[in-house]
Amino acid sequence: MKEFEGKVSVITGAASGIGFGIAEKCAREGMKVVLADIEVRALENAESMLKEIGGETLAVPTDVSNGKEVEALADITYDTFGKVNLLLNNAGVGFVGRLWECTEADWQWVLGVNLWGVIHGIRVFIPRMLEQQVDGYIVNTASGAGFLSGPYMGIYQVTKHGVVTLSETLYHELNLIESKIKVSVLCPGYVKTRIMDAERNRPSRVANVGKVVRSEGAQELRAEMDSGVEAGISPSTLADIVFDAIRNEKFYILPGTLPEYETSIRTRMEEILQERNPALLEELLK
Repeated sequence: MKEFEGKVSVITGAASGIGFGIAEKCAREGMKVVLADIEVRALENAESMLKEIGGETLAVPTDVSNGKEVEALADITYDTFGKVNLLLNNAGVGFVGRLWECTEADWQWVLGVNLWGVIHGIRVFIPRMLEQQVDGYIVNTASGAGFLSGPYMGIYQVTKHGVVTLSETLYHELNLIESKIKVSVLCPGYVKTRIMDAERNRPSRVANVGKVVRSEGAQELRAEMDSGVEAGISPSTLADIVFDAIRNEKFYILPGTLPEYETSIRTRMEEILQERNPALLEELLK
C-alpha cells in the first residue's frame, strides 16, 4: 500500500499509546480512522483530538477479547464507510508474574486481549476485506518478547509468541491465494506508553478475588520495565516506522529493540537448532 488518502483504517487499542500514535498518523495521511478501545473516556478524547486536526473519525467502544464486540465493530465500520483498507490489531495489556503464581483470571485477561483480540480481528475482518478485491494491509502488534522466553513474563510471552506465528501463517496463506492483502507483525521494544498500567482497564469478569502475591523477582522486573517504557521511543516515532514498513511491504517490524535483544534472539534460535538448553535471559542481556 503506497497511498493512504481517502482510505479507511481500523485500529484497536486506539485511545492511547501505540494505537493513538498510529491513529494520528492515519489522520494526517488523510485516512478515515475507526478508533476502537475499551477505555471509553480516553476513546472520546482521542476522537476529539483527531477531529481537531481534521480527521474523519468513528469511535467504537470495543472489548477485543469479546468476539461479538469485534463483529459489531466490523458491522458499524462497513455500514459507515463501506470498506476497510488498513487493519491494526493493536490492543494489548502488559503483565508480569511467575507462572505458578498467576491466577486463572490473569490468564483469561491477558490471553483474551493480546491473543484473542488478534484472532478475532483476523477472523472477522479478513473475509470482508478479501471480498473487496482491493489493496489492503494488516498489522498485528506483537512485541520483542514474541521472540524470547524470559522469567516472570510467561503469560505475556505466550500471547506475543502466538501473535508472531499467527501473523507469519497469515502472511503465507494470503500469498498462496495471491491476495492483495499484505501483512506485517509489529514487534517493538520499549515504547513510551501506559501498557504497564493496563490494570485500569481490566474488566470485572476477569478480576482477581482477594490478595494476589507476586514474587520479589517479578516486582523487580516490573520496576525495570516501568523505567524502560518511560525511556522508550515515542508512539509518533513508531507510527512513522510502521508506515514506512507498510509502504515497503516489510513483514517484521522491530522498532526500539536494543542490540542486546537482537543478540538474544539470534542465540535462542541457535540453541533450538543445536538442541542446547536455554541460556538464562539475564545473562544474554548483560
